[in-house]
Amino acid sequence: MDVFELKQSSMGPSLFLLSPWEKRYNRLSAGFTGRDGGVSTTPWASLNMGLHVGDADRAVVANRQAVTTAIDWPFDAWTCAEQVHGNRVYQVEEADRGKGKNSLTDVIKDCDAIMTDKPNVLLTSFYADCVPLYFYDPEHQAVALAHAGWKGTVQQIASETIQAMTRAYGSEPEKLVAAIGPSIGGCCYEVDGSVIDGVQQLLKSLGVSSAEAEMMMSLSSNGKANLNLKEINRQIMIKAGILPIHIELTEWCTGCRTDLFYSHRKEGGPTGRMASWIGIRER
Repeated sequence: MDVFELKQSSMGPSLFLLSPWEKRYNRLSAGFTGRDGGVSTTPWASLNMGLHVGDADRAVVANRQAVTTAIDWPFDAWTCAEQVHGNRVYQVEEADRGKGKNSLTDVIKDCDAIMTDKPNVLLTSFYADCVPLYFYDPEHQAVALAHAGWKGTVQQIASETIQAMTRAYGSEPEKLVAAIGPSIGGCCYEVDGSVIDGVQQLLKSLGVSSAEAEMMMSLSSNGKANLNLKEINRQIMIKAGILPIHIELTEWCTGCRTDLFYSHRKEGGPTGRMASWIGIRER
């Protein structure tokens, strides 16, 4: 069974709960949406979470409301950012609660990681192959989400998020727990050119061995490579101080399982977006 466990239901949205955390931390809610159980029509059918992909706003909002109902959260708590494939981290305060839930007009601008220590704020971000990164500080009751495509990965958004939590909340990396959610795997993610160059520079800066590097990026004779972004982000987390035993790693690949997830690369055209979520309930 994967650490992101599919919640089966004949009705309602498909949800992948981060089961080890949901069982261990009674105030915490964390997970990832699938593509089924919503109201969006083709090509976004059916549980599209993204307002930025051409779908009708009313359908996306209805899908988001269905998710919050299913996880027993108020929709007013839904808080999200405009993702730009960078490494900026934004500290969400009470005044930010609910930004971006209904419209892009009030979304938190220009950042790919959001964090908060405020209860009853549901942090969310959006994906169709990129890597969702989850962080939780049980000691200081702080959470964070980061969106890591290849650009954000090369810019070490995982490390930036950990450092931001340390500055803002006094988080100690060795006491943080982290998770890496459903995303495209090395089996399906072929890259070339500038992507290979950027990743090679990153791996060199991380000081990984050649054997470790081969696990993260497998070069082929045609000048291309298969890229394992999940493992690269795991190594960045470890180099930033998170203990390997504190990192949950999914095996779900969005490219392999387009029956369950949207995949921008595999579907080759307009498609929907999944959402990651994390939040701490009030006592």
